[in-house]
Amino acid sequence: MSIDLKNELNKAQYEAVTTTEGPVLVIAGAGSGKTRTIVYRLAHLVEQGVDPAQILLLTFTRKASQEMLTRAAEILGRPLDGTSGGTFHSFAFATLRRNAMDLGFESGFTLMDRADQENAVRDVRAELELGKGDKSFPKKNTVLDLITKSRNKEEPMDAVVQREAYHLSPYVEDLEAIARAYAIFKKKHALLDYDDLLFELDKLLTKNEPLRNQLSTRYRYIMVDEYQDTNLVQARIVKHLVGESGNVMAVGDDAQSIYAFRGANVDNILKFPEIFSGTKIVRLERNYRSVQQILDLTNHILDNARTKFDKELYSDIPGNSVPEVVYPISDQTQAKLVLDRILKLSKKYPLNEIAVLFRAGYQSFHLETSLARLGVEYRKFGGIRFNEAAHVKDVMSLLRLCVNTNDLIAWQRALDHVKGVGPKTVAKIYEALHTDSGGKYLTKMRKKHEALNDLLNELDVIRKSPLTPAGTLDRLISFYQPILTEKFPDDYPKRQQGLDQLAQIATSYQDMDQMLADLSLEGDPDDKEVDEESVVLSTVHSAKGLEWKAVILIDLVEDRFPSRRAVQRPEDLEEERRLMYVACTRAKEHLSLFVPKTIYNRYNGSSEPAMPSPFVMELPNDCFERFHESYSGGIEQRKSASVHAKSPSRAAASAEPKQPSGKPATKLGYCNHKIFGKGKIIAEIGPDKYRINFPGFGLKVIIKDYVELL
Repeated sequence: MSIDLKNELNKAQYEAVTTTEGPVLVIAGAGSGKTRTIVYRLAHLVEQGVDPAQILLLTFTRKASQEMLTRAAEILGRPLDGTSGGTFHSFAFATLRRNAMDLGFESGFTLMDRADQENAVRDVRAELELGKGDKSFPKKNTVLDLITKSRNKEEPMDAVVQREAYHLSPYVEDLEAIARAYAIFKKKHALLDYDDLLFELDKLLTKNEPLRNQLSTRYRYIMVDEYQDTNLVQARIVKHLVGESGNVMAVGDDAQSIYAFRGANVDNILKFPEIFSGTKIVRLERNYRSVQQILDLTNHILDNARTKFDKELYSDIPGNSVPEVVYPISDQTQAKLVLDRILKLSKKYPLNEIAVLFRAGYQSFHLETSLARLGVEYRKFGGIRFNEAAHVKDVMSLLRLCVNTNDLIAWQRALDHVKGVGPKTVAKIYEALHTDSGGKYLTKMRKKHEALNDLLNELDVIRKSPLTPAGTLDRLISFYQPILTEKFPDDYPKRQQGLDQLAQIATSYQDMDQMLADLSLEGDPDDKEVDEESVVLSTVHSAKGLEWKAVILIDLVEDRFPSRRAVQRPEDLEEERRLMYVACTRAKEHLSLFVPKTIYNRYNGSSEPAMPSPFVMELPNDCFERFHESYSGGIEQRKSASVHAKSPSRAAASAEPKQPSGKPATKLGYCNHKIFGKGKIIAEIGPDKYRINFPGFGLKVIIKDYVELL
């Protein structure tokens, strides 16, 4: 009995499944049945008489390919014996293994795992005698990460460091030297790492025409999942295998390309029709996940994307309300409002069907404290719980010693950074501190260890000072600053954000003991099992591919979402827009966007006005309900104010952004911005940005492409 495709698939899915010849690009919107389409195409090809051995399915996880092949076999009623399905890396490994001699490995090669790679980096660094005695020199895992990013992005090391680890800039030349030596080491010992698998296959297919023709003949039908996540070398491999006019189907969504930090290049999917002439584009726009009201909002998020494939997601799932945009008075009160919303939603949904999403892991710290205080279980994905982070534990140990000098565990952690002071010495110091006869020993140890002397002096000063919990924590964080940079030289800027969030949490307390108790509360250990009694906290990146009945997105203000780093380059800002789209399309029935009006600045001890995320500012007024926190603590609904710019039409949205006119930017020049309106250009910054004063909004640094000169 043949497969009833017309009954099993919608019109667009049917078109994608039955178009088997030539290049096909399937733009699969969020929740549009992408996997179903691939599965039925696999089954359809075999049913039409295609030998399963002539099909190659490339995915990003082994689990995904196995699931697709299993489901296709169930539809057919027989196994797809001979079909090659797996990841790019597994396919590359198998191909290289059969052609090892062509790579120059007479006796074959060995594939390195992560530990092997780190040890090799360690060994070549030692051989080069780099960073000897320099505690700030990046650790082997960080060095390896930077080498991998440089290779996968196919960018020079200095460009990667400048953008992603600026504080390591002084070591760029050393990192480049290690990268070169690491490559030589692998070649000498017949070793390949995971990156090599792709690059060596690319090199082999480029040079070896007979092999290239052999593989193109064998694999007449190639299918690639999640094409928006491919990097440059993966796209070249596909091109090698397909040839000029082969049968390739790429499935993906340019609007969900959010892994540039791993090397993914959105241009691979955007330029697919240019690379493969005669490409047929099929759009999967029917959404099977979300109510139409949520899709209306997510469609608008993409309106102002600079480059994209136009699509309009729609759904037949009935919904009763539009998404909500909530404006807390501050990021400090945001946690309480989010907790209130979770409790309200829990009357309708199991807790595991409620997710709170955020741009960076540290942004959930305040909410974690509130959940723990109330006894609400949660699971966190992407980033670790704040009270499990090493730097947070360090500062908390200092805080505990301000309250309780008998806390031996806190002493052990607080003295961990003092060179030459191990567990036995800590025990002796502890005993000396708590006995009348310990004075001489303490004096001796203070003279011997300056860091110990500094710590004891600092704790004495704090104990004698009438400081609030916030004041105490702020002073301790300042004291800990040099320890932070020395202990975590690779990523201390990122950890600093977590400490700033901890300082913010402290501002809501007047009682030190209560704060310590709340910060020490822990739920069950985090794991992959999410039961019905646990709300989900997740970074947006970790949420991709998942879905919940209700989604709450927090901290939608400039410098947090989009992140501060993202506004430096147009392509980074575009990825932040896609990240926002991914976050909102995780929601099935309820979507709340939280936009704090002020952000606490621990450096001056006050809250400062926050600018709403441009992705919220762009939303038209009719696609959400607007709520503001009242000073009595509740929220009240208000009609959307005119501060929200009406989105342009779909036709206008698909056009390229207006480029600046030929007028030179001068101190007296004026410009127009689609959100902030008319502004005065104060200065030109670098090659692609202006500093502009917008009445009512203040000074902003804006990318030139996003303003029109007047």
